[in-house]
Amino acid sequence: MLALVTDPNAWAALLTLTALEIILGVDNVIFLSLLAAGLEPAASRRARQIGLMLALVFRVAMLFGLTVLGRLRTPLVTILGNEITWRDVILIGGGLFLIAKAVFEIHGDIDGEESETKQPRGARATLFLVILQIAVIDLVFSIDSILTAIGMAQQVEVMIAAVIIAVAVMYVASEPVAGFIVRHPTTKMLALSFLILIGVALIADGFDVHIPRGYVYFAMAFAAAVEGFNILARQRRKRRRSD
Repeated sequence: MLALVTDPNAWAALLTLTALEIILGVDNVIFLSLLAAGLEPAASRRARQIGLMLALVFRVAMLFGLTVLGRLRTPLVTILGNEITWRDVILIGGGLFLIAKAVFEIHGDIDGEESETKQPRGARATLFLVILQIAVIDLVFSIDSILTAIGMAQQVEVMIAAVIIAVAVMYVASEPVAGFIVRHPTTKMLALSFLILIGVALIADGFDVHIPRGYVYFAMAFAAAVEGFNILARQRRKRRRSD
């Protein structure tokens, strides 16, 4: 253990892997914030805490179960020359879940705007259901996260340290993101469209069609920047009207 602390290569691997884990965790934070935003403040905080704790548990458990990850790559069936593994099944299922959830939420928001008598969506959200959905998607995101960790570092201690730091950053970021979504409702639609994009990327990965994550994150960053300008423009118009 002392050798790892004094090894500059281990520190370089830790910094690089932590940065990658944080970037991969962006998807997790968006989904977590969207789900938690539909709850009361106290329940929302509890859902984020439990959800990120589950994310940490899943990731560490997978690191110690490296043989399980190896079996996830064992082919189950071959469809049109494409070998489908358990990892592919989980990625495809997770992608479909994200797309279905995002479409359902978008449809609900549109219907909610058209019907003033409809009960608020937050009143119908239950803590158990939110945590269950978080657990499902945590499992999906954990697979990509841990496979990346295994490819980047050789020491399990370095991988675990990077995962813990990344989850801590996700925890700090989740509350501001959730609060921002509540204060600026239009960003929720943007975040839901991000989930559809991520879902498509997961399904593509499941069928061995890799979409470079750089393209996905650039598209998300560009769209977020445009929405940021829109928010600034709306705030300036409000200030001018109030003057």
